[in-house]
Amino acid sequence: MEADSVIRALSALAQEHRLAAYRLLVQAGEGGIPAGALAEQLDVPPSSMSFHLAQLANAGLVTQRRESRSIIYSADYAAMNGVMGYLTENCCGGVPCGDSTACLPDSQRKSA
Repeated sequence: MEADSVIRALSALAQEHRLAAYRLLVQAGEGGIPAGALAEQLDVPPSSMSFHLAQLANAGLVTQRRESRSIIYSADYAAMNGVMGYLTENCCGGVPCGDSTACLPDSQRKSA
């Protein structure tokens, strides 16, 4: 994943309602959630929710599909995995990460 894609994704998530919506979409799984239901759950006006979902879609974090009169949004897990992979690609300074070493400072890592 390229740095500019990661920056767009993180920028899209750096807003209260978008972050909350994305978390709900992750919890919903592949089935997704209709835009109206997201707006209702987050107590956000539908027009505002549409704006926030467009920002998440523009960042590549969500997909959308039409079902009858509803637009269903789903989290794009591959995109989020790409962002997480980019952020952690040099984790542990080249030392294989295990449960006991992941995300710990050098001074606290057990030697391999």
